[in-house]
Amino acid sequence: MKKLFGGINLTWKKLVVFSIFVGIYTAVMAMLPIAKDTSFNDLTVTFEVWIFFGIFIIMNSKSPKDSALKCFIFFLISQPLVYLVQDIIKQSNLFNTYYRFWFLWTIACLPMGFIGYYMKKDKWWGLLILIPMLLLTGEECAGYLSKTMFSFPRHLLTTIFCMSALIIYPLAIFNNKKIKITGVVISSIIIIALTIICIINPPVYSTDILFNGEKYKFDDNYKVYLTDNKYGELSIIYTRIT
Repeated sequence: MKKLFGGINLTWKKLVVFSIFVGIYTAVMAMLPIAKDTSFNDLTVTFEVWIFFGIFIIMNSKSPKDSALKCFIFFLISQPLVYLVQDIIKQSNLFNTYYRFWFLWTIACLPMGFIGYYMKKDKWWGLLILIPMLLLTGEECAGYLSKTMFSFPRHLLTTIFCMSALIIYPLAIFNNKKIKITGVVISSIIIIALTIICIINPPVYSTDILFNGEKYKFDDNYKVYLTDNKYGELSIIYTRIT
């Protein structure tokens, strides 16, 4: 694992090839019907895998400037490809619709890549640099754990990936034993907290029932239930529109 986070000679040629591969792969997963609503499709919509790619590039860069430029170029190549490949194949307009959001993140890669490089210095403030990435990974993990609980085993691989990444990042990035332990403790607290939150607030599926295109009106005389309650529970919630 240490080799993956600092032991690879990440040349510009390798980076460009890697960027093209990731962009095309992500586009394929976005279009593949069998991948819809599975862990293989998740990198098309959320950050957890892209955080991993960013840390991988940072840890295998040779200087803060090298790290900033390589992070920037990686996202500058991979992200447009995700949309352009789909636009070409599906004759859609995803690039113009969605890329503006990702381009802002691509620009942000310059300062983030530069600052992120200082995690390699194995100092306490390196852990402070890592913490926002741990929190964002934890946030994504909470969403996918909730989805896994709702429709097991969908998104299970992404949930496992996020939890594993939270523990691996401090272990692989830092050599200082105290920093490692502190990082693992922080990650463990994040995992425990998001698990408790997901258990206390179990996921629900919310929908509006339509009849002839109009919302069906219920009153207190109606009861809803599933024939077999092992599949879950149903309830009607009344909302007042003001």
